[in-house]
Amino acid sequence: MSPARLTRDLGGQRGWLLAVPLVLIVAIVIADVITPSEINLSPLLAVAPAVTASFARAGLTAAVAVLAVVAEIATDFEEQPPFGSGTVSTIALISVSVALVLFAHVRERYSARCSRAQSLALTAQEAVLRPLPDRVGRIELASVYMAAEAEAVMGGDLYAAARSDDSTRLLIGDVRGKGMNAVGEAALVLGAFHATAYRTRSLRTLVSVLDGALTAAPDAVGSVRDGEEFVTALLLDVPDHGGPIRVALCGHPPPLVIRDGRAFSPSLPDASPPLGLGITSAHGLIGTVSWKPGDIVLLCTDGVLEARDRAGRFYPLCERIGSWHGGGPGSLVSYLRDDLLRFTAGKAADDAALVAFRHIPAARPAELPGNRAPAAGRRTHGKPARDLAGTAALPW
Repeated sequence: MSPARLTRDLGGQRGWLLAVPLVLIVAIVIADVITPSEINLSPLLAVAPAVTASFARAGLTAAVAVLAVVAEIATDFEEQPPFGSGTVSTIALISVSVALVLFAHVRERYSARCSRAQSLALTAQEAVLRPLPDRVGRIELASVYMAAEAEAVMGGDLYAAARSDDSTRLLIGDVRGKGMNAVGEAALVLGAFHATAYRTRSLRTLVSVLDGALTAAPDAVGSVRDGEEFVTALLLDVPDHGGPIRVALCGHPPPLVIRDGRAFSPSLPDASPPLGLGITSAHGLIGTVSWKPGDIVLLCTDGVLEARDRAGRFYPLCERIGSWHGGGPGSLVSYLRDDLLRFTAGKAADDAALVAFRHIPAARPAELPGNRAPAAGRRTHGKPARDLAGTAALPW
């Protein structure tokens, strides 16, 4: 067997695993030779292909099985006459080996099918939950997503960013439920947000549009909604000039403002009902959050606030932020992600999402593209940058 084929059969496993069945074959043969002839240990050679089948593909399992059969025939031929009692154990070993090779082959096909299905699911999930850019308009962004289900990219939590004429719109939300049904609900909200956030002037109108999109659409299984499917959401309108942030709370945890290493929750109106119930637009209240240069605003889902350790204690978010050594939004969400995983011992009960941002100060006149000195042999035209929605953005 060629080294390339051997590597392929191992399926990415560490090479030392192959040494286990080989050492077993050698050890059993030696033990069978040094023991009295009335003690036959060669049937134990079936352990070698059985161990190989637990981690390797069918080809490597067959190769180890052949070695085990050859070792069985060699030891029996030396100790017993041909067609003796050893023949029965050899036939039994061959039968077991064939069954193990078939098992490895079936498992290999099943694993390949699962890998293809998982790849398609991950591609679909990544298309729904687009990664946030590092900068949008006048804010610096960072986000992190931790799915409760193993090997998932997205569950029921969601976040998005979009540009309007003079502000950046942010959305973070949490779908009731888990699994692919929650992904479908999240796709509805994200699709409506990306389609309308850049052209809707009022934040209250945007909330009404998202609520109407969920209410009018059938649920994840195509049935009429019964009022049990909803999405908690937090929407923010962050102006480019750095003024107060407009906030709409729809059954979602409020934002936190981090100033001088301390986190506090700003005073906001009572939360409106979640999206998807058809009553959010009638009771939508818009609050404001004042922030200063250097402040970081943190958004999170209840998967962060309701995370528990082994003793059943809730994650103390504000207290943990006080232990953060400072930095930008990226440093903050990375610290909280690692700290949350340590707190829960890597066993989160719910999806968790974090989004942090801060204002980017306006560039000085000398730093504007039109005022920079052109490099030698190169002309500059000082054209304004374009934002995500295709409109002219302020330079930074």
